[in-house]
Amino acid sequence: MSEVTTFQFKPARPAPVRSEGLVPWLRANLFGSWQSSLTTIVVGALLAIYLPKFLNWVFFAATLTTNPDECRAPGVGACWGVIKEKYRLIIFGRYPFEEQWRPLVATALMLTMLVVSCIRWFWSRWLAAAWVVALAVFFILMYGSLFGRLDVFGLTRVTTDRWGGLPLTIMLSTLSIMAAFPLSVVVALGRRSHLPAIRTICTLYVELIRGVPLISVLFMASFMFPLFMPQGVTIDTLLRVLVGITLFAAAYMAEVVRGGLQALPKGQTEAAQSLGLSYWQTQRKIILPQALATVVPGIMNNFISIFKDTSLVAIVSLYELTGTLGLALNSDADWRPYKLEGYLFITAIYFVFCFAMSRYSLWIEKQVNKSRLR
Repeated sequence: MSEVTTFQFKPARPAPVRSEGLVPWLRANLFGSWQSSLTTIVVGALLAIYLPKFLNWVFFAATLTTNPDECRAPGVGACWGVIKEKYRLIIFGRYPFEEQWRPLVATALMLTMLVVSCIRWFWSRWLAAAWVVALAVFFILMYGSLFGRLDVFGLTRVTTDRWGGLPLTIMLSTLSIMAAFPLSVVVALGRRSHLPAIRTICTLYVELIRGVPLISVLFMASFMFPLFMPQGVTIDTLLRVLVGITLFAAAYMAEVVRGGLQALPKGQTEAAQSLGLSYWQTQRKIILPQALATVVPGIMNNFISIFKDTSLVAIVSLYELTGTLGLALNSDADWRPYKLEGYLFITAIYFVFCFAMSRYSLWIEKQVNKSRLR
């Protein structure tokens, strides 16, 4: 007897919820729960109250006049004339006025090299040589001589205590990052070493540096370190500060790198050993590439911190971007009341650089994820 098969039609399923567009984005990010909705409403109300006033003060009621008396008139908002009047002192600090083309060219060269170094097409062995040349040109332009003895192209010598502003910020952050990164990798490997002496030295270094603030490190490098030097031997303050920032940044970055090393399974090392690779071949070709790719956000976060921490060098009488702002306004009673406009100006500069670094970090993460999906 044959079986009779009966077909039953299932009811139509509802259409899938739209996951793209403005309304789904608002629902997922701003109104996903009652807590999120309440926060969105409160923040929106505060913005509705204060944002129009802020925009009116910054843009619509602002003035570009360089006359301080006109800035004090009733109803006048931000006085951006202070930037127009003091921008050269803020950007270049106490560098001689007639020679400020030199830090301008030097800073442009440094920024060009940074941009080139971030483009994958330029990653080759010649990039390191280009950096050596660029740094040599930078210091020749800024100082005016080679090795402090040989004058170049008849440039006037400008001692490092007169360097300041944006060129000093760019130089300190760039050189600190370049020196701190390889040092942090070595320290991270040292902390995982099977040799007790190396592991102890690296651990003491990290814990000692992380136990004190950067201001203390800069103070020791600038004022205490010369007391231990032989009589008649002096080291430039800028060099001491650069070494202090580098050691401080390397200690924190070493822990980030060590976290990436510990995240890798032990089988990676065992597989490399089974292939007959040496310790340094294993680290260079297998372990470090994977570990560093894992902690890209943490490394970039340290880079951004180094860039912002350069503002602390004012404690040792080196006036970077934040210090030159105080130098420019504190010495002029007419423009002293307009510090807020000055701080907003340098805040915009810091934001541009930090935002660019964060975007580049996201690009690197996307490239790393592409390689993992192969």
